[in-house]
Amino acid sequence: MQGHEIRALADLAGEGTRVATRLVRDLHRGIAGRVFDSIGPAAKPVQVVHNATASTIYSLVDGAVRGSLYGAGALAAETMSNDEDETVQARPRIAAAIAAVNGIYGDELTSRDNGFALSMQIRRKGQPVALDAESIRQAFPKHTGRIVVFTHGWCMTERSWWRPPRTGETLRPYGKRLRKDLGFTPVFVRYNSGLHISQNGQALADLLNRLQALWPVPVEEVALVGHSMGGLVARSACHYGLEQQHPWTRAVRHVVCLGSPHLGADLEKGVNAASWALAKLPETRGLASFLNSRSAGVKDLRYGALLDEDWRDCDPDEVLRDRCQQVPFLPDAVYHFVSTTAAPRALGLLVGDHLVRPKSAAGRGRRRQVPFEDAHGLTLTGLNHFDLLNHPLVYEKLSAWLGQAAPLSQLG
Repeated sequence: MQGHEIRALADLAGEGTRVATRLVRDLHRGIAGRVFDSIGPAAKPVQVVHNATASTIYSLVDGAVRGSLYGAGALAAETMSNDEDETVQARPRIAAAIAAVNGIYGDELTSRDNGFALSMQIRRKGQPVALDAESIRQAFPKHTGRIVVFTHGWCMTERSWWRPPRTGETLRPYGKRLRKDLGFTPVFVRYNSGLHISQNGQALADLLNRLQALWPVPVEEVALVGHSMGGLVARSACHYGLEQQHPWTRAVRHVVCLGSPHLGADLEKGVNAASWALAKLPETRGLASFLNSRSAGVKDLRYGALLDEDWRDCDPDEVLRDRCQQVPFLPDAVYHFVSTTAAPRALGLLVGDHLVRPKSAAGRGRRRQVPFEDAHGLTLTGLNHFDLLNHPLVYEKLSAWLGQAAPLSQLG
């Protein structure tokens, strides 16, 4: 294990104990406050002493535990590390755990400059691909002028696209099949899903701008395929790329969103409502604070926030308020959606794929409508949210869509 990874792990463990200590402290404070309030003014002197003592003890415990972890991490980094070792993020299981932590807490990891904070990167065989001409050429020796970019969902990595299908069939990932069937070169990215979707959208736009400039042959066509949050990141990237007049946006012919919560995810809405309710009582205010410490990225899933304007200058924990603006499609691209229900139709409309309802995946809401056309959508039954990562019915439609050229009216 490399030295910086050991130090990052110690920092992460220290932050975990800080969150746990703060939760216990806030619960203690809320319960004690309720007791002292029930006694009345006579308890005020005791309450002052109690609060001061408790605050001091929690601060000392927090400082001692975190200090010990940081010290142990520094010592281990000096005595036990080997910077010649392969980075742990190249190992799929460890990379998956790090990605999950980033999804939940990634914005804080970034602000702390923690070594496990992910950034927007092209990945091949678990390794980052440097954005220079030689590295791109070596990573993609069978390059073509057609590129398909895959963006994973919340708490995941690019390895999610290798998920074995539940059908029991032996199916290669979409990227490999599109290379064989349609001549696309698959490009997989890994990113910090705990950051705002708009931040990842801007990072992806910049990455694609550099990738196009460095690609070994002229880029004739770009397709973007995103699963869940990845579809929102792709749409955000298209917006910011067009705003910055990036030339890659003119090469985009297809944007495919697989189970993406364009109008929001019910799970995040439920957590938002629960934390608001818990904050009403002093005994549970600590739990509300703990829930509200989840990342900016997951909070953006509440209503599918794609732009900085959707979250800037507002309370991220305000209860169930949709501030999201309409984001137009690229003029030269066809946008597609895939939604699914894990239950028969009547019940499926309510539960969706357990994470995203069909209407949200299709962008059909009362207040907001995402301008997908029915002809460019697919709704399936009996599949869950993660089945969309590798399923024969999805690939059949995906290959059909990407095998079609954009209408001449769009190509202008």
